[in-house]
Amino acid sequence: MDAFLYQATIYLAAAVIAVPIAARLGLGSVLGYLAAGIIIGPVLGLVGSETEDLRHFAEFGVVMMLFLIGLELEPRALWAMRHKLIGLGGLQILLSTIALMGAAMLAGETWQVGLAIGLALSLSSTAIVLQTLSEKGLMRTGGGRATFSVLLTQDIAVIPILALLPLLAVKNAAQFNGDGSITRAAEDGHGAHGHATLSLVEGLPGWGVTLVTIAAVGAIILAGVYLTRPVFRFIHASNLREMYTALALMIVVGISFLMTLVGLSPALGAFLAGVVLANSEFRHELESDLNPFKGLLLGLFFITVGAGINYRLFLAEPGDLIGLALLVIAAKGVVLYFVGKSFGLKKRDHWLFTLGLAQAGEFGFVLLAFSRQLNVVPPALSEKLLLIIALSMLITPLLFILYDLLSKYSKDAPKEHEADEIDEEGPVIIAGIGRFGQIVNRLVRASGFNTVVLDSNMESVQLMRRFGVKSFLGDPTRPELLKAAGISKARVLVVALDDKEAALRLVAHARRGHPDLHIVARAYDRNHVYALYQAGANDIVREVFDASLRAGRYVLENIGLSEYEAAEAEQTFYAHDRQAVRELAGVWKPGVPTADNPEYIAKARNLEKDLETAVLEMIEARTAKDKSA
Repeated sequence: MDAFLYQATIYLAAAVIAVPIAARLGLGSVLGYLAAGIIIGPVLGLVGSETEDLRHFAEFGVVMMLFLIGLELEPRALWAMRHKLIGLGGLQILLSTIALMGAAMLAGETWQVGLAIGLALSLSSTAIVLQTLSEKGLMRTGGGRATFSVLLTQDIAVIPILALLPLLAVKNAAQFNGDGSITRAAEDGHGAHGHATLSLVEGLPGWGVTLVTIAAVGAIILAGVYLTRPVFRFIHASNLREMYTALALMIVVGISFLMTLVGLSPALGAFLAGVVLANSEFRHELESDLNPFKGLLLGLFFITVGAGINYRLFLAEPGDLIGLALLVIAAKGVVLYFVGKSFGLKKRDHWLFTLGLAQAGEFGFVLLAFSRQLNVVPPALSEKLLLIIALSMLITPLLFILYDLLSKYSKDAPKEHEADEIDEEGPVIIAGIGRFGQIVNRLVRASGFNTVVLDSNMESVQLMRRFGVKSFLGDPTRPELLKAAGISKARVLVVALDDKEAALRLVAHARRGHPDLHIVARAYDRNHVYALYQAGANDIVREVFDASLRAGRYVLENIGLSEYEAAEAEQTFYAHDRQAVRELAGVWKPGVPTADNPEYIAKARNLEKDLETAVLEMIEARTAKDKSA
C-alpha cells in the first residue's frame, strides 16, 4: 500500500508540475506528460519497472478517447464530410504509409514490420495540432479546416489499423489447426500475466469466428439503439449522480470486454458504440462523466511512455535519432505538400496544412505498444521509434514558427470580383450588409422606402439575393461605385462596414463631396465614435450601446424602480451620453492613449457627475409628482 501511494504521488506531482508549464510555453499537454515521464523516469529514476504494467492499465484511456470521438461523430455528420475524409485524409494516410514503409524496407525490415511502422508514423498529433490551431486562431481558415479533416480521418483510421495489426502477426499470435479452427496464442490457456484467458471464439472454425464476431458487433448496435434509453431513465429515477458515472464506465468497460472475447480490439467496439450513441439525448451526460477519466488515463499513458524511453539509446545515438525524426517530418511534409496542392490549397493555407501535420503523433505510441505486444515490431526497434515520435512532436512548435515566417512572405492575394453594374437608385444607400446593415435595410424597406445595398463580400451578397434582397457587389469606398449608386441624389448614407478604417475613409469621402448628405455610421467602440464624428458622420451607433441600455433598464426595473422610472432613466442616460460624446470628441486626440490625455479625463469625470445628478433629479421629480397626485 505504501509503495502504491508513493508511486501515485510521484506520477500525479510530475503531471501537475510539468503539464501546466508545457501549456504555458505553447507546447501542449501531450508534450508536458511526456516531459513529466522523462523527468521521473530516465532523468531522476523515481519510477522503475512498474511503468510497463501501469501502461497496460493506462491504455484504457485510449479506448475511452475513441468512444468519445465516436460520440462526436454522428453518422449524418460523417456522411457530410465524406469527400474530405476519404479524399484528403485518406490520401494522406495512404501515401505517407507507403513512403515510410518503403523507407523501412530499404533499411532492411520485412514488409510486415515496414507496414506497421508506416501506419504508426503516418498519423499526426491531434492534441498538439488542434491546440496550436485554436491558440493561433487558425481553425476557421482554409488550411485549418483541411488540417482538422485529416486529423479526424486519422482518428477514425486508428480503428481499422488496430484491427489490421494482429493480421501482420498471425504467425506469432495464432496457429491454424488442421480442422480450420483457430487457437489464439496463449501458453497453457493463460495470458501474459498468468491469468486464464476467456474467449468466445477459441476452437471455433473460421466461419464460426466470423458469425460470433458479427453477432457481437450487432449486439453492441442494438443495445445502443434500444437498451440505453430505458437504462438511463431507470438510473435517472434514482437521483444519484454517481450512478451516471458508474453506468458510463460500465458501457465502455463492458463493450471492451466483449470485443476481447471475440478477439477484436476494444477500441473498435468503443468507437462503434460511440457512433451509435451520438444521436442519443444522453450523449452530453456520457461525455461529461467520461472526460475526466479519459484525460487522466491518457495522461498516465503518455507519462509511462516518457518514463519508459531509453535515454541511454538517445545519448548513444543523438544525431541518428534526430536525423531520423527530421527524415520522418520531411517525408510526411512532401506527401502533405502534394496532397494539399492536388486539393487546391493556396499559399498560407497550403503551408499550414503541410507543416502542421508533418510530425508523428500520440496514436503512434498506442500503435507501437500494440505492435510490440503482438510481436510485430521488435522491442529494440520499438524503443527507437518511440524516441523518433517524441522528437518529432518536440519539433512541432518549431514547424509552426516556420509557418509564421513563411506566411509573412506568402500572403494570399484577395480575390477580385468584378463590381456589379448598379441599375437602381434610392434615397438610402447602405454600405455593408452584415448583421447591422441587414436590420437597417429590413426596417427601411418595410417602411416603404427603396434602398441601394453595396457590399464587397461575395458570400454576403449572394446570401442576401437568396432571401430576395437585391444587393450589388463592389467596394463601397470606391468613388465611382458611390456615384453609380446615386449618392448625389441620396438623402441618407448608412455606413455599416466591419473594417473600421474603411468606414472612416467612406465617411470622410462622402462628407467632402456631399455636405448635405446625412450620414449614419456604425462604430466599433467609443474611440471609433470620436474618429467618425471628426470625419463628418451625423449619427453614430455603437455596436452594443442600445443593447446595453436595454439591459440596464431591465436591471433597474428589477431592483425597485417602476417601468416608467426605468424608461425615464434610460432616456436621460441616452440623451446625456449623446451630448457627452460630442463634447469629448472635441478634446479627443487620435493616436494618444486616453490615460495620457488629462483634458479628456477631466471632462469625462465632470460629465459623469452631471449624469448622476441628472438621473437622480429625474427620479426625485417623478417621486414628488406621484406623492402630490
